[in-house]
Amino acid sequence: MKAEAIKVEISPKGTPVLVNGLRVGENTFIVSGKRVRTARLKNEWQEDVTDPYAVMAALRSAPLRIDLLNFWQRIPDQEVKFPFYHEWRDVAAIPITTFEHWWEKQIRFRARNKMRKAQKLGVVVEEVKFNDDFVAGVVEIYNQSPVRRGKPFRHYGKDFATVKAELSVDLDEAVFVGAYHEGELIGFVKFLIADRYAMVTLILDKIVHRDKSPMNGMMAKVVEICARRKIPYFTYTLWRRGDHGKFQESVGFEKFPVPEYYIPLTLVGRAALALRLHKGVIGAVPEPVVVQLLAWRANYYERKYAGQIPRPIANRSASETSRVGEAVDTGIHCQ
Repeated sequence: MKAEAIKVEISPKGTPVLVNGLRVGENTFIVSGKRVRTARLKNEWQEDVTDPYAVMAALRSAPLRIDLLNFWQRIPDQEVKFPFYHEWRDVAAIPITTFEHWWEKQIRFRARNKMRKAQKLGVVVEEVKFNDDFVAGVVEIYNQSPVRRGKPFRHYGKDFATVKAELSVDLDEAVFVGAYHEGELIGFVKFLIADRYAMVTLILDKIVHRDKSPMNGMMAKVVEICARRKIPYFTYTLWRRGDHGKFQESVGFEKFPVPEYYIPLTLVGRAALALRLHKGVIGAVPEPVVVQLLAWRANYYERKYAGQIPRPIANRSASETSRVGEAVDTGIHCQ
């Protein structure tokens, strides 16, 4: 195999940009980093590196200098296959057999109660068609608050045409679920059907209706759809910190550790791996420090946008509500 230099379009912050890439056989890699150049699969949630030795040989003779090859094994492939340096990536996924098994055996009683609560409060959750009415509801959800998950929300301020164009990506593989209250869209999920699982790309609720637990209701509908289609796993991508992780666990997600490989191809790559810089400078920061930095960032934006961040109708404190049911935008796209 040979490596062909190409330009690859990605949307890391919602705006399409062209970055350096390499095509090796059937795989497309994006190249990141300036001092340490790392090649990783563009569609890492849909593709595998089946022959790393051939890929390594191609990258070593590529038109661009590549210092590290990074890839990981997708669930349910958890056993280490290759004799390279690896770390463990915790994937969050629900193993799905039947809806009844999930409801009775896999979720916590509080999550079950919240799903019942959503029904009692008149929340209707259903698989929805992608049309202009749905897009208009999404626009309203996007434009509730300039801040989500403790940082500026990248979809805030987008108009109807922009939102429709972005949601239209991957329509052939996408399924949309909407939560409605008295005809108003108060939450939605977009997920994609891949070769071995379904995976969330967007999940978001309307903050003022969070007391109605639309997130829990939507998760029930997603599992019902996957069970009906005999999809064995639904993934929320990676396991989350804090209350996000608690939410994942409450609705039946499990941690699936899978090996993630970092293979040095040059002296620069070997040095980066030895100095623990293979994930960049931020990747070398201890986890407790990262958590504290994220908390400081959240507090900063909370103060900066005070008065612009809506609160749920229920009488709950900002700290209690701002962390649960927040936006998830994985940026995953099938190609």
